[in-house]
Amino acid sequence: MALTSPMQFDSSQPRPAMPPALPTGVLRGAELVRPLVLTTDVVVIGSGAGGASLASAVSRAGRQVIVLEEGEYHRASDFNQREGDMLPRLFQDGGGRQTTDGAVTILSGRGAGGSTTHNTNLCKRAPAEILDRWVHEHGAEGWSASALDADYAAIESELGVTPIVEDEVNAHNALIRRGAQALGFAGGLLQHNRRGCARSGFCELGCAFDAKQNALKVLLPEVLARGGTLACGMHATAIVVQRGRAVAVRGYAVRPSGERGVEFTVSARAVVLAGSAIGSAVLLDRSGLPDPHHTAGRSLRLHPSLAVAGIFEGRVEAWRGIPQSFECTEKLSFAPGAVDRTWLIPAFAHPAGFAGLLPGFGRGHAQAMRDYAHVAALAAMLHDETRGEVTADRHGRPRIRYALSPADATALFRGVQAAGEVLFAAGARRVLLPLATPLVANTPAELRRIVEHRYRPLDPALTSVHPMGSLPLGRDPRRSVVNPGGRHHHVAGLYVADGSLFPTSIGGPPQLTIYAAARKIARHLLAELPA
Repeated sequence: MALTSPMQFDSSQPRPAMPPALPTGVLRGAELVRPLVLTTDVVVIGSGAGGASLASAVSRAGRQVIVLEEGEYHRASDFNQREGDMLPRLFQDGGGRQTTDGAVTILSGRGAGGSTTHNTNLCKRAPAEILDRWVHEHGAEGWSASALDADYAAIESELGVTPIVEDEVNAHNALIRRGAQALGFAGGLLQHNRRGCARSGFCELGCAFDAKQNALKVLLPEVLARGGTLACGMHATAIVVQRGRAVAVRGYAVRPSGERGVEFTVSARAVVLAGSAIGSAVLLDRSGLPDPHHTAGRSLRLHPSLAVAGIFEGRVEAWRGIPQSFECTEKLSFAPGAVDRTWLIPAFAHPAGFAGLLPGFGRGHAQAMRDYAHVAALAAMLHDETRGEVTADRHGRPRIRYALSPADATALFRGVQAAGEVLFAAGARRVLLPLATPLVANTPAELRRIVEHRYRPLDPALTSVHPMGSLPLGRDPRRSVVNPGGRHHHVAGLYVADGSLFPTSIGGPPQLTIYAAARKIARHLLAELPA
């Protein structure tokens, strides 16, 4: 029996024969028939949390800005809630981006709004102890929790960030919370940026109900309203540097087929990298910019995760409602080298995604899929200290290396064991741990086998949704790529405004910190922008 999603977009509703016109200021590279040459004050590469936030601040200051986006511009009506359609549109490499050994799948956004278009809207500030470490250990002056408070508050107000209330907690999250409370584990409800949420449960495929108050819905329209340009379907290939200063971005338009289209050049007085911890590092590398201390792309954190499934007697129907509203922080320490460094968060996938994550083959896999409506899942997300590396291969594509350290593997498996304990405490009759040879635990005691497991690449396969840290900020150019103002240590006029900036993992969802950081960097950029 083929499984289909329990809730589908109502395709019977009438659709206009022709799509509505794009908003004023949106340019589609696929429609270009001759090379494009533009000039502006600031060019921003990437339209996600960092790019949109910085572009909004720059346009608010009266400066002209062009935002380059590799993916396409989407409207709410484009989000049809079908995995097969939306994954290729909203994720890099169709959701199949991986480390070179295939051990970690990295889900990064593609399209206007970046990852804010497909994420689950969790808004959490970086822990004060992490930010204070940046200041004291990395020379990141001005990045303490108190120094960032105003920027956090401003973006929270602009995006309508509010606490998740009890009425918004779905059965899945309530069940996991019940398990955590039964064990006396620390946890609580989160904050989000939704307005008018229909609770369809399809957040990660784009919101068909236009309820996300994100970069696509709030910040990019502000940029357009102030005369800015959002150029979609534009793949940047090089940053042009003259006399030690970034002066332009070159690349090519992407045709509907994905093939290379006409070339473009955008000249600017400042260039901003905001293409994610993967994309920004790759563009920096392929541009051949100065890196005398070999710091660029050498400190990638992936915040890798492993989901644990609990099978329950009753129906859970975890696909219904807001996907993530409760967090368990019992096993999350931010102390360097701590043995427990995992954030536990409900995690559920629609049928195709669930099938891909589920271990096993044939009849065993089919039987596990029949339990779909009875499954609750909890992810252990590692506050990693492993340093990965991202560079450009000879074709200019990302080459991502990440070898989980033994200490990190131990911390991750301790978090996975705790996730299983929560599911058992919530009433699970068995718990499935997705190792290469699946481990099925029928009692909490059997979960101890997970911490005895010796990690190796692909056993288990890991997932990352929060890459960060590849172009860290700091005072010392021997240890960092950009200064505390976000400007490149060796190239004037070049800034970074995305999760690449983080000197370490932050152990939680990064979007709010990226939004806030970009506001801060925009002030430095504007103060340094040539007349």
